[in-house]
Amino acid sequence: MFVRTENAAEFKRFYPVTFTLICIHIALWLLAALPSNLAESFIHQLIGVNSLISQGDYWRLFTPIFLHLSFSHLLFNSFSLFLLGPGAERILSSYKFLLFYLTCGLLGNIVTFLIQSSFYSHVGASGAIFGLLGFYLYLVIKQKHMLSQSNQQIIVVFLIIGLLSGLLTPRTNNTAHFVGGIAGFLLAFLAFKQKNKPQI
Repeated sequence: MFVRTENAAEFKRFYPVTFTLICIHIALWLLAALPSNLAESFIHQLIGVNSLISQGDYWRLFTPIFLHLSFSHLLFNSFSLFLLGPGAERILSSYKFLLFYLTCGLLGNIVTFLIQSSFYSHVGASGAIFGLLGFYLYLVIKQKHMLSQSNQQIIVVFLIIGLLSGLLTPRTNNTAHFVGGIAGFLLAFLAFKQKNKPQI
């Protein structure tokens, strides 16, 4: 499930939402790297700044999901999405996968706004990525038949690396990580409960 053998055209055709999200990550990172006052001003409008959200900039709860300001952050989250996104998109369908992904990221950012200080600011898709880990953790616990033993081990390793990386890296939004992971697990539970609902 996590070994990718498609070429770029096949990946785009089979997993359009995952492909588009990765492209947005890269495009915004490149824009942020431009030595332009206009680009800098635009990127600043996307950062999750709690004090500005409290003043009515509510889009800042949503836009940080797509934004990464360092190459290492971009690489880790985009590579994680590249590995984890296709399986979830195939299981859920593209539309439901997009809704799932954005919901996990948004909930992580909302709770960040509610419990962090007004001076707190953040960017990154990590809350949504942890939502995917929560989704797969649900499969490991409740739907083992859908994952091979090696894929189950990969999920556990990914989860451990993600948690340790967040705890050991300064200024990491661990609130979004934990909330996104919990949201992903619960949404997976609801999705499979709906799938298993008897037909009338």
